[in-house]
Amino acid sequence: MITLLWCSCRKDFQYETSSGNLEFSKDTVYLDTVFTNIGSSTYSLKVYNRSNNDIQIPNVRLAQGSNSSYRLNVDGVAGKEFENVPLMAKDSLFIFIETTFDISALNLNEFLYTDAILFDEGPKQQEVQLVSLIKDAIFLYPAENADGTKETLLLGLDKDGNEIRIEGFLLTDEQLSFSNEKPYVIYGYAGVASEKTLNIAAGSRVHFHKDSGILIGEGASLSVNGTLSMDTLLLENEVIFEGDRLEPEFSEVPGQWGTIWLAPGSINHTINHLTIRNASVGLLVEGDPSLDPPKLTISNSQIYNSLAINIWSRSSSISGENMVLGNSGNGSLVCENGGRYSFLHSTIANYWSNGFRSGAALQISNYNLVEDTGASGQDLTASFINCIVDGNTFLELSLNSNETNLFDFSFSNCLLKFNDTNNQFDTDPLYDFDNETYYNNVFLNEDTDFLNTAKNDFRLGNSSSAIGKADPATALQVPLDILGTDRTSEPDIGAYEFITVEQN
Repeated sequence: MITLLWCSCRKDFQYETSSGNLEFSKDTVYLDTVFTNIGSSTYSLKVYNRSNNDIQIPNVRLAQGSNSSYRLNVDGVAGKEFENVPLMAKDSLFIFIETTFDISALNLNEFLYTDAILFDEGPKQQEVQLVSLIKDAIFLYPAENADGTKETLLLGLDKDGNEIRIEGFLLTDEQLSFSNEKPYVIYGYAGVASEKTLNIAAGSRVHFHKDSGILIGEGASLSVNGTLSMDTLLLENEVIFEGDRLEPEFSEVPGQWGTIWLAPGSINHTINHLTIRNASVGLLVEGDPSLDPPKLTISNSQIYNSLAINIWSRSSSISGENMVLGNSGNGSLVCENGGRYSFLHSTIANYWSNGFRSGAALQISNYNLVEDTGASGQDLTASFINCIVDGNTFLELSLNSNETNLFDFSFSNCLLKFNDTNNQFDTDPLYDFDNETYYNNVFLNEDTDFLNTAKNDFRLGNSSSAIGKADPATALQVPLDILGTDRTSEPDIGAYEFITVEQN
């Protein structure tokens, strides 16, 4: 009994020295892309002892030693070098890896930073490579006040006269022209002051931290000047707005940042070839419905994977063509509380699969849907020609009139998804699809045959009902589709002309 107790309490197990036969979950750990001086995510490596003997690894270390910009955690202990690491028979241990690297001294925009984890030394040495792509960037952020709080922007006053503020800062004159030389990373809301214009050049990449965005204030303007790209994957000339997490697992996570906010009183916004993804609200457009030209003119752009709404317009005016408004947690396009809207050759399609979706792909109203009183509203005119309205619910069109203000809308040569299986809208004149005042040559509940709705790929398949059904006269106004394909002969409905592609 004494012998048994003595054996069970022993701490000095006998280990054999590792013979160089360790196995690893991967031979190279890719830490993906990170911005300079911003810490990476934590990546893991698993080390296996497949033998029948308990072993001890004499040392585990980074090849660059204490000078390495990688950091390790070996079985719960942080450091860069470890000695006599035990590993039981038929067991494994975890190594966690992170990095932070300063690229500024190298005078490079990108740098492939490598190192290796070494196990043992001499003829028994084994190694696992570490690889990270480090990007230089221009960081824009609010200043810190003397009391430790962050700089804020004034949004207005609440009903009690109290200031409403948001963490943010005004861009200086030198910061009002974004180029494609380096990506931009924005913390808080970057504001544009009155009589100033934020110009964004073709190929620019703008990344937003959590709860960040751009606020275009009264009298200010936004000009996004992307151009057609030859590579549909790289989108080299497209302007792209997205979050600041570059790891692949964040590529389709909605709600990573705030919004692009075109505030009341802001004017003359023009957007061409812009991709907005993974925002909370892609574009928030407010006020000034009577502006001529419209408050926002947007073309050849795609907005998708917003947590709430891709374009949310509140009593404003928008002219859009070759637009793709894809998956979102509520509506793809919400035109609320009146306004003036014209969309040509646009695809409004919501196949959200990240949970319950409460709203239709396209929502139009002449009163405030949030307050939902209908007591006061604004006149609305909305025109959709050669557009697709589609999604993964039965009813992808929502029309709401307070029957007091003007509610003037029309759909011409459009594919509409409105499958009223319960006949709940039979007596509602707004959904009388035989009324040519509202609906002219519309195609109801027909197959759009998109290539891959889960990945917001709304190009047309070869069995799509949109093929060849667009109004030719309108197509001449927008002679090229969003990818630059000619549509002047037998045009298709939506933002894309059908071309034969290999489907995955």
